[in-house]
Amino acid sequence: MDWLTEPFSYGFMQRALLVSVLLGISGGMIGSVLMLRRLALMGDALAHSLLPGVAIAYLIFGASTVALLAGGLIAGLITAIGSGLISRLTRMKEEAAFGSLYLILFATGIAIASTMPVRINLLHFLFGNVLGAGSQDVALAAGACALTLVVFAAFHRGIVLETFDPVFHRATGGRGGVVHLGILALTVVNLVAALQSMGIVLALGLFLLPAVTAYLWCDRLRSMFVSAAAIAVGGSVAGILLSYHAGLPSGSAIVICLGAAFVASALASPRYGALAKIIRHVQESRAVIHSRE
Repeated sequence: MDWLTEPFSYGFMQRALLVSVLLGISGGMIGSVLMLRRLALMGDALAHSLLPGVAIAYLIFGASTVALLAGGLIAGLITAIGSGLISRLTRMKEEAAFGSLYLILFATGIAIASTMPVRINLLHFLFGNVLGAGSQDVALAAGACALTLVVFAAFHRGIVLETFDPVFHRATGGRGGVVHLGILALTVVNLVAALQSMGIVLALGLFLLPAVTAYLWCDRLRSMFVSAAAIAVGGSVAGILLSYHAGLPSGSAIVICLGAAFVASALASPRYGALAKIIRHVQESRAVIHSRE
C-alpha cells in the first residue's frame, strides 16, 4: 500500500494527478468524437496552431499565464472557425483548409518566437510539466472538464447525429455546422487548459489514446465515452506511479501507460482485436475446408 499511496502524499503529485484526470475525462470524450468523425489529425493541427497566439501574447503582455492562454485560445479558434468557413465558402475540403491554416500559423509562431529577445521555450510548449501544475492549472482543467460535460449533456442528440449521420442531421433541420464548430472549439479549450501542464504533444496522447482504446471494446457511443474517461483516469494514476518509482517524466509516463493499454487492446480485445480476428479467420477457413470435404 505504501508503494501506491506514498507518491500522493505530496501536494504537487496530487495536483498533477488531478489535472491529468480532469483533462483525461473531457479529452477522452472529445477524442472519441474526433476519432469517429475521422478528425483525429485535425486535433494535432489545432494543437500546433496555438503557437502564434502564445508568441504574440508574450510580445504584448509578457510572461502572463492568463494572456498566454488567451492568445492560444484565440489562435486555435481562428484555425477551427476559419477552416470551417473556407470549406463551406470555397471548393476546398476541410482537412486541406485545416492543413493550410495550421502550416501558416505554426510557421508564423516560430518566426515570431525566433525574433524575441527572450526566447519561448518550445520544448515546454510541446511537452509541458505536469508536476509543476499549480492551483491555476487545476482550475483551468476543472473549468474545461465541466464545460465539456455540460455541452455533451445538453447537446447529446445533436452530437450523436452529427457524429454518425451528418447528412440526416442536416436534412432534419439540425445545425450540423454549429455542432461541428462547437466540437472543434471545445477541443481548443481543452488543449489550452492542458497547454501549461501537459504540453501539446502529451495532451493529444491523453485525448486520443483513451478514445481509440475504448473504441476496441465498445459498440455504443455512451459506453465509449464512459470507457474512454475510465481509461484516461486509470492511465493517469498508473503513469504518475510509474514516473515516481522509475524516475520518468510524468507526462511521458502517462502516455506510455495509455499506449500500453491501447496495444494490449488492439491485440487482445475479444471482438475487435487482432488475435480474435486471426482466430475467426482460421475457424472460417477450417469450416470451408470441412464443407468441401
